Amino acid sequence: MERKTKVKITFFVILVGISCMLAAVVTDHWTVLSPPFDKFNASCETAHFGLWKLCMKTIYMVEEDPEGQGCGPISLPGAKNCSYFKHFTKEEEAKGFEAQTQKEYNLSAAAIAVFSLAFMTLGSLCVVCSFGKGRDYLLRPAGMFFAFAGLCIVISVEVMRNSTKRMIDSEETVWEEYYYSWSFECACASFVLLVFSGLSLLVISMPKMPRNPWETCMDAEPDSMEPLD
Repeated sequence: MERKTKVKITFFVILVGISCMLAAVVTDHWTVLSPPFDKFNASCETAHFGLWKLCMKTIYMVEEDPEGQGCGPISLPGAKNCSYFKHFTKEEEAKGFEAQTQKEYNLSAAAIAVFSLAFMTLGSLCVVCSFGKGRDYLLRPAGMFFAFAGLCIVISVEVMRNSTKRMIDSEETVWEEYYYSWSFECACASFVLLVFSGLSLLVISMPKMPRNPWETCMDAEPDSMEPLD
């Protein structure tokens, strides 16, 4: 398979990873929180949050959640109220969210995610420019940028995990049950795809191996890509 074809396939995988990360960044279903709940024909309050905001949802429970997640599932209809972490009101801070701590954790994770998006942008520009004749050397920095983006994503994910754990373990909160939702899964998938693609670009950009044992890598013929039409 030609190097140009390999780069195109890898770039397609990268675009999927970028799409997953964009979905994770702009949505607020990283973690779903639920209080203990054992009554039916009554309302309960559940919550879900992402990098930027926390949403409360009041759900009227008629029967037990088949997935055993207490109050929920979150997809049931109910009154919803969302607040950005940066703009918590005094009333919301008094509801036992440890709002100040959550704000610090989540805004830190959001800042790291923004760095990840910046690395993705730089890597994408390098890949696009590498299709020009004699510019395949740009695949090396592109691979490093995508690897750095994946590293930022996993750090952001870990910060969110610690944020959730702190909220669950705190005696000031009512939450006892939680699970990671589809936004969190998108971030994890993006990490895997971008790190894999970044390493693949680094391997693709390596010098062509010599065909004869007496040749060195520098003696081997260069394997350059043809420019796109």
